[in-house]
Amino acid sequence: MRALQGLRGRRAPSLPLLLLGLLAAVRRSLEDGLSTAAPFTSLPVQEEMTTKYSNLSLESHSISMTEHSNMPVEKNITLERPSNVELTCQFTTSGDLNSVNVTWKKGDKLLEDNYVVNATGSILYTQYRVAVINSKQMGNYSCFFGEKKQQKGTFNLKVPEINGKNKPLITYVGDSVVLMCKCQDCLPLNWTWYSGNGSVQVAIGVPVNDKYVISGKHANETGLKITQLSEDDQGTYWCHAIFELGESEGHVKLIVLSYLVPLKAFCAIAAEVVLLVAIILLFEMYTQKKKKPSDDGKELEQGEQLKLDDSNGIENSGPRHRKNESVGQ
Repeated sequence: MRALQGLRGRRAPSLPLLLLGLLAAVRRSLEDGLSTAAPFTSLPVQEEMTTKYSNLSLESHSISMTEHSNMPVEKNITLERPSNVELTCQFTTSGDLNSVNVTWKKGDKLLEDNYVVNATGSILYTQYRVAVINSKQMGNYSCFFGEKKQQKGTFNLKVPEINGKNKPLITYVGDSVVLMCKCQDCLPLNWTWYSGNGSVQVAIGVPVNDKYVISGKHANETGLKITQLSEDDQGTYWCHAIFELGESEGHVKLIVLSYLVPLKAFCAIAAEVVLLVAIILLFEMYTQKKKKPSDDGKELEQGEQLKLDDSNGIENSGPRHRKNESVGQ
């Protein structure tokens, strides 16, 4: 934990005038420090580190926060090779800068050295410098401002990501397939493939009966060719990229289908069509059977009506015939 540092005069009991002069000088220097920008002070540890790893490239990254920030601020930093890294946090507040405590952590570990604190106006700056030479220096570095309500900024140092295939790759038994992984804008030192067997990853080494062939046209990509596929070959395959600062991995999911699978789907669709046609035919037959009794009833009624009309006609013609005979006589 560190606040703004100021100068303190040394007491000289025998020289009271000199003491007063020093105190006045200290007061002026503090006022100037809060009103004008001051360069970061180099620490002995930083100077030693800079000299020792002066051949490494320097990368500078910064984040900004205010006293009203509600969410932590994060920034991802991708490192492929060893580098000197400067991490700067900027904090703006309307309060007293001298009362703001500043701390740094790597993960949950408190960092005591290699950072400085300076201020200009209403802005407080802190900078941490680290020489990243292997995977031990990778991880999360966080700066904290304040005590009760802390404002947090985090730098995530990580190696490049590997792009596999998000969607499953589907193929059939007996075919060959090539699984691809690629690293965008980076050159891994080496590639390694693993096959997933449950929660265990099994390394794929030299070709076994020409079953596996590892190849890649460019250094930033790798391919795994699998021939004579069987249903046992399906699963998840992992590609590991090795860098100077750590490892990164991607994955490809492979699904191997039998040729009977599409045939089963076709048979299922055909069965559904046949069933639908059968239902339609049965409905038509039922409808026709339902119409026939009503038609037969109508024909029967018409026949009976005709018979009734005929009988009435005969009865009516009998009296008329007798009447005509009597008239003739």
